[in-house]
Amino acid sequence: MIDIGVNLTHTRFDKDRLAVIERAKQAKLSALLITGTDIEQSEQAIALCQQAPNFLFCTAGIHPHDADQAQNNYLEQLEQLAQHSSVKAIGECGLDFNRNFSTPENQQRIFQGQVELAAQLQLPLFLHQRDAFEPWFKTLAPYITRVPAMVAHCFTGSKYELEQCLAAGMYIGITGWVCDERRGQTLREIVPLIPLQRLMIETDAPYLTPRTIRPKPKSSRNEPSYLPYIVTMLAKLLNCSEQALIQQTTANSEQVFNLRAADA
Repeated sequence: MIDIGVNLTHTRFDKDRLAVIERAKQAKLSALLITGTDIEQSEQAIALCQQAPNFLFCTAGIHPHDADQAQNNYLEQLEQLAQHSSVKAIGECGLDFNRNFSTPENQQRIFQGQVELAAQLQLPLFLHQRDAFEPWFKTLAPYITRVPAMVAHCFTGSKYELEQCLAAGMYIGITGWVCDERRGQTLREIVPLIPLQRLMIETDAPYLTPRTIRPKPKSSRNEPSYLPYIVTMLAKLLNCSEQALIQQTTANSEQVFNLRAADA
């Protein structure tokens, strides 16, 4: 299993980060992709990757929440970070008009720059989108054949949005949102539309702890070792074996992110 979305630089992991990594290995995960959300976090992610080569990999990017804080030379900074062998995608980047922590104008400008950079460097895009599908997709459309791959991270959109993403050849990342019987019902209904060849799995830790964990963990913090709960739910929804789902999603992630994951 490969967890393609882990916010391992988050402060909630400061006390036991190495133990979290070890528990992931014990849960039979073969690789983690650490999410870079701004320049500093991307630098920290790269530093973490040096501690566990062939198990930890990362992205480098600027999240739409952080677009207002991006420096004028952000593209040069990202291009330099992307030279590290552990960096496997540009992102997390995109648009978020739900919370608007940064202005829509800055979000669009910073997103556009990262899409162009991914095409220039021939790296996949690790994408975020919330309440901004049409401008997000319009930005990406000219680049669908110009970047190696696009991954719709933590997909929680509508059937229409899913069909658009799949028609564009995107990969779909599914998190513990699918394990939430309250707000994840719409996602559960459309997950069967995702071909296994386009599916990836992720925890988005420390967020989105699967509500199906039994016994319920004492901490609300999510971590990569909980990825099997997402696999169990997806296998049920897709009417396939957990092993088949693990094998295909692992192959998808290894191919798209050019991973040489550790055996597990």
